[in-house]
Amino acid sequence: MPATDRTERFRRRLRALYYGETRRSARFRLAVLSIDIVVIGFFIAAPVIRETRYFLPVDYALAALLALDIGARMLAFSPERPWWRRPSMWIDLFVLSTLLAPQWLFNLGFLRVLKLWSLVHSDLFWRTLGRRLDDTRWEDVVKSVATLLTFVFVVTGFVYTIFLGSHPQLTGYVDALYFTIATLTTTGFGDITLPGALGKLVSIVTMVAGISLFVRLAQAIVRPHKVVYPCPTCGLLRHDPDAVHCKACGTLLAIPNDES
Repeated sequence: MPATDRTERFRRRLRALYYGETRRSARFRLAVLSIDIVVIGFFIAAPVIRETRYFLPVDYALAALLALDIGARMLAFSPERPWWRRPSMWIDLFVLSTLLAPQWLFNLGFLRVLKLWSLVHSDLFWRTLGRRLDDTRWEDVVKSVATLLTFVFVVTGFVYTIFLGSHPQLTGYVDALYFTIATLTTTGFGDITLPGALGKLVSIVTMVAGISLFVRLAQAIVRPHKVVYPCPTCGLLRHDPDAVHCKACGTLLAIPNDES
């Protein structure tokens, strides 16, 4: 068998594992997501365990697993939409670079938690763990929560990396997390403040962005539920669950439901 045929056959197998509907595909995707969750947990705990002897072995082991996953997904992607057009792939490549060079790129390590955002916004997540919530109100809620948590840990990591020791009470990762939550919620206890113009700018951005993310989360929870169904005429994507006609152009819709 020619090498090109073997490569294409291997690509089809990978595509079936990542995008198929069989039990084998579901188990494979569940294993991949489990590794991603472990990686995210490691990123959150990294500032605390960095000085232990287990840090580098775990770091390189996760780098090897992530590299295999990235390579497999690159092969599995269809030619119509190659991997370099997907923001999640660039995030994963950046995360991989920080894992391969943890000592040199540790100051950028706080950006690794962006993988939480890319994971929850990926088709892989919603076809596997979030299958029952896909295209429901709770999909928007989960995505909003993931965005908020990603922002919290990115700001916490930045404060910990840049401002550690700049304030008598800012001595560890928990202190940086405490400052981030207090600032994001505009509680403003004032026991920890960041020095200089950069510190004030970080506080301002944290408050403004944090309020915006909280508002978005509240909207996702309380706004009326809409189903995702593209109108064949005008392309309007969201409609009322019992809609018969498109509110924008009046086209007759055939929105599927649990009874159909």
